Formats: sequence, C-alpha cells, structure tokens
Amino acid sequence: MGVLRVSDLVELLPAIVALTLLSVSPGLDTLLTVRNAARGGVADGVVTSFGICSGLFVHAVLSALGISVLLMQSAVLFGALKMAGAAYLTWLGWGSLRQALRGRGQQAAADSVQAVTQQQVSFWRCGREGLLSNLLNPKTIIFYMAFLPQFIDPAGAVLPQALLLAAIHFVIAMSWQSLLALLTCRVRGWVRLPMLRRLCHGVTGLVMVALGVRLALAKI
Repeated sequence: MGVLRVSDLVELLPAIVALTLLSVSPGLDTLLTVRNAARGGVADGVVTSFGICSGLFVHAVLSALGISVLLMQSAVLFGALKMAGAAYLTWLGWGSLRQALRGRGQQAAADSVQAVTQQQVSFWRCGREGLLSNLLNPKTIIFYMAFLPQFIDPAGAVLPQALLLAAIHFVIAMSWQSLLALLTCRVRGWVRLPMLRRLCHGVTGLVMVALGVRLALAKI
C-alpha cells in the first residue's frame, strides 16, 4: 500500500468497522482482560490486552504466508491446535475456580492479605496468558484467513498489507480492552467483598471451562 492516502483510508473503512465490531463483541479476550484487571489492577488488564493483541500480528503473518491454509487443510494439525487451545482455556478456568473455592470461610483480615497477594502477579504472567489465549484460538486463524483477503490488493506486497490491518486491529482492540480494564477497577471495591469476589471468580471460571469444552467438541 505504501504511504497511506485519504483514498486508502476510505477503502479501509469497512475493515475498520468490521474490526471494531469484532473487538467490542464479548468473548474470551474480554473475559480474560476483565478477570486479570479485577485480580491485579488496571496495569494487569492492560498488559493482558497487550499480550492478546500482540498475537494478532502472528496470525496476520501466518495468514499472509499461507501457513494457516496448511493448518486448515491438515485435520491432524488443526485438531491438535484446537485441543491445545481448549486445554489452555480450561486450565485458566480451573485457576479461577480454585481462587473461588480457596476464598470460602476466610475472615476479613485474611481477605485483605489475599488481596495484596493477588496484586503481586507478574506482568510477564499476564502478558503470557493473553498471548497464549490468542495464539491457541483456532477461530482467530479462521477469521484472519477469511477476513484479510477481502482487503488486500494482490497486486501489492501481501505481508505489509496484512501487518497494517493487524496494526489497526491492535489499536482498536487494545483501546477497548484497556477501557474495560479501567472500568473494571472502578467497581473493584465491590469485587473485593469476599462473597462477590468468590462469585466473580466462580462465574469466570465456569464460563472459561465451558468455552474450553465447547471448543474441544466443536467442529470448526
């Protein structure tokens, strides 16, 4: 595409609209960002979002190079990717369920200690959780394989165009998820209440496990 012109931006408008709708649609990315923000604060949510959005560039490169086509054509490779994503999602859900069960019967003083401990989760862990949840999601591969060709000029260099679309998606998704992290922490005082926090972890864990099982059983 070279240097962006006004005409290029007009042509990209449908892509921007589609990427915006995709980003604001509730899903695993939203769930993971909100969970980590409630666990450790705005910074944890933003770092999680950064990890999630960084995976978009990997998907863009794979799509541009045609590797995703090979995965989609190989039942064994694609099935392995799907099961890996389902297992990781279920593992994240189980972690939230353990936090919900561990909080049962704790007193207010112990609860305060736990709140401090939860804030000590490393940024590396948050970013890693976000990145892996994105890379191990086969639906993201399918989306990029179906989406990118509609907005790429085959007469030009494919990889730079794919990376440009991924960059646009990165900015949109990162902005939205960071806003969610901020809003989550605005009501975090409620979530710190023992019963509500356990309920939050429990519901989040159940949804993640259900999504993992659904992904494992789905014929994508």
